[in-house]
Amino acid sequence: MSSDLAGTLRHIYGDDPKKVKEQSARYQRALEAFAIRYGPGEVTVYRAPGRVNLIGEHTDYNHGYVLPVALDKDVLICARARSDQLVRLANSEAEFGERSFAIASDIPPQSVGDWANYVQGPAQLLEREHGPGLRGFDACIDGAAPHGVPRGAGLSSSSALTVASAVALVAINGIELSGAELAESCSRAEWYVGTRGGIMDHFVSVLARHGHALFLDCRPAEGASGYTFRHVPLPTGYDIIVVDSGVRHKNTGPLFNTRVAEGRIGVRLLRQRYPSITHLRDVSHLPWSDLEPLLPEVIDRGTLLQMGINPDTILDGGVTSQADTFLVRRRCRHVIKENDRVLRTVAALEAGDMETFGQLMREAHASARDDYEISTPEIETLVGLANAAPGAIGARLTGAGWGGCVVAVVCQENSQAFQGAITSAYREQIGIEARVFICRSAEGAGRVLRTTV
Repeated sequence: MSSDLAGTLRHIYGDDPKKVKEQSARYQRALEAFAIRYGPGEVTVYRAPGRVNLIGEHTDYNHGYVLPVALDKDVLICARARSDQLVRLANSEAEFGERSFAIASDIPPQSVGDWANYVQGPAQLLEREHGPGLRGFDACIDGAAPHGVPRGAGLSSSSALTVASAVALVAINGIELSGAELAESCSRAEWYVGTRGGIMDHFVSVLARHGHALFLDCRPAEGASGYTFRHVPLPTGYDIIVVDSGVRHKNTGPLFNTRVAEGRIGVRLLRQRYPSITHLRDVSHLPWSDLEPLLPEVIDRGTLLQMGINPDTILDGGVTSQADTFLVRRRCRHVIKENDRVLRTVAALEAGDMETFGQLMREAHASARDDYEISTPEIETLVGLANAAPGAIGARLTGAGWGGCVVAVVCQENSQAFQGAITSAYREQIGIEARVFICRSAEGAGRVLRTTV
């Protein structure tokens, strides 16, 4: 391993000599696979990390605050520019077969769920906005365990592939974009696969710094494009551990849509007192005691219609809520207080106050369970086990809810024991083998190295 590569890997993944050595061997394997597939010559390696949200759940679509961190689980793309618009893709995992397509303003999608769609999406968008005639590339992609972003664990493996592909395309074609512009482009690129999510996943994948979380205000900056964000230092000596419950509840779309509707109904009701507000974050600075009387615990569809509020038109894109009653007060309480918890978490981390950080994680989980009602018995078991484990600072559910994952912050010297205790107890109590991912923060996406193979 050259000293230049070692220095680059330390910048991305941290100073742990074992991790740097493992990553160096991984990069070498990826380059060798590229040479076998495409032959000798120049090749460039690009990467993009997955992420987990430390705190700030269901606040993004309410124009609130989130605090994600990029993880040292990432997607690598070894790429060589072509003179035409063809893109050829190979993958280190045999289950993902080779693909090829031509860059165009309208690229026919692969079958639903096909991995190549996450490369085609950014290619199509960048051709439309920065073409015509973008150059293609030959590529080998590596997202395999143990260093790749785990799939199906809520760590944004698909967004990491989208971002890595966009980074390669932008570099190969000399497109000048700021980090925020690239992140926004990647968010829109995933519309190609039918996903209209928020901005968090792509922003942290692009803009993260090793040793930091990313505080992101999900409201577009007034009078300008872009979003407000800043890097928040993470105290050293802790691992970020993601535990997959192995539970996925189906047909949660209507539940999610109802949560969105309940928040928007709350805004409409609060406008009677505060007519200028557009989102719940606009009242986050006010005492809850002032807001609570304005928000009914339960309100039914008929009453809303009499007030001129139609639950069937309050959501975007023709999406409707199938609920007949809406638990407005508790849903709004979660969002409003979660925004405050994010701000308090930022202050705690900047002060190195891990005790307060852990308490805020536990409060956030209780709010997600009791006010937003997105937990499950399996998640409750995991959170209880995690918070009781030696070395645990705090734990909570992360992601949309109704199954999925728990995130815990744990002292590094306790991480292996934490993993063993959690998997054993969860297996005994629930009968499911939990997947545990011990992670640390990492640098955001970019070019890693250019070499000859």
